[in-house]
Amino acid sequence: MPKRFHFNDVKDGRMLAAAIVDTVREPLVVLDRDLRVVTASRSFYRSFGVKPQNTVGQMFYDLGGGQWNIPALRKLLENVIPKRRAIEAYEVEHEFPHIGRRMMLLNARQVFDEEHPDSALLLAIEDITERHAAEREKDELLREKELLLQEMQHRIANSLQIIASILMLKARTVQSEETRMHLQDAHQRVMSVAAVQQQLKASGLGDRIEIAPYLSKLCESLENSMIGNRRPLSLVVQAGAGTAVSNEAVSIGLIVTELVINALKHAFADGSEGKILVKYDVDGADWRLSVSDNGIGREDQGHERARSGLGTSIVDALARQLDARVEVSSGPQGTLVSIIHAA
Repeated sequence: MPKRFHFNDVKDGRMLAAAIVDTVREPLVVLDRDLRVVTASRSFYRSFGVKPQNTVGQMFYDLGGGQWNIPALRKLLENVIPKRRAIEAYEVEHEFPHIGRRMMLLNARQVFDEEHPDSALLLAIEDITERHAAEREKDELLREKELLLQEMQHRIANSLQIIASILMLKARTVQSEETRMHLQDAHQRVMSVAAVQQQLKASGLGDRIEIAPYLSKLCESLENSMIGNRRPLSLVVQAGAGTAVSNEAVSIGLIVTELVINALKHAFADGSEGKILVKYDVDGADWRLSVSDNGIGREDQGHERARSGLGTSIVDALARQLDARVEVSSGPQGTLVSIIHAA
């Protein structure tokens, strides 16, 4: 067992305390067991505009015209030595005579030999006024950002609905079948963006999104808007636990929407009954997203891909943003498109 160190007398202890405390840059005060000031650091005198001759030997609560005479703080300090407790991060906001209103953070604990009759208490005082103000300003900016983000999302949602409505009206009035198909295709893609935006409206930039509930809600929205009771099709989601930052979740959502649209357009063009399956599997930093159907398959059998379709180009571009690759297989049993991210 290490040998306890005892000061020869109170004077030695106070001299050592003064030497140590005086080298510290933040305000420090050493109090005796009666809470009188034994010594204080130069930074304490400088910060609070007091002099040693008016400080040493005085009750801590009497300093500065009683500016530290706070009942709750007094009770805490009086319990440190007899009950061997410590004060951690106690906040004091006060109008100080020489420096104005400040927010102080106090930490206190017993020091020196606990059996010494003049056991002392070390009190550290940190001025956190600027930090506290910066935190308040940051919180206010975050609240403003959230309000602006909500307003922006509301405006985007309204704009997308207006654009989709205009496209649908135009599709009903044009004479050209080819133009009508292009307008309907554009309408579907606007609605897909609206669906993704709807699922992410409560998220901030950089927030992490739980992929499983996100894809489930997204596909539920797609099923209601694009399948409903009009077609004998089901859209199923199987997703493991995993998260993605909001911008990555947007890309994943748009990929799923494009692939679901493609399956609805091509795999079940004959109106047959079928199923579209969306899967998301995670293994550490690696993940695999796939959309498969049990439809009629594609004319471009095997892994050779048709490059001319708008949906295909969109999926390729989004996959590159995610540092992922696209794999496609198609046959009589249907089509499988996989987006694979390997760290």
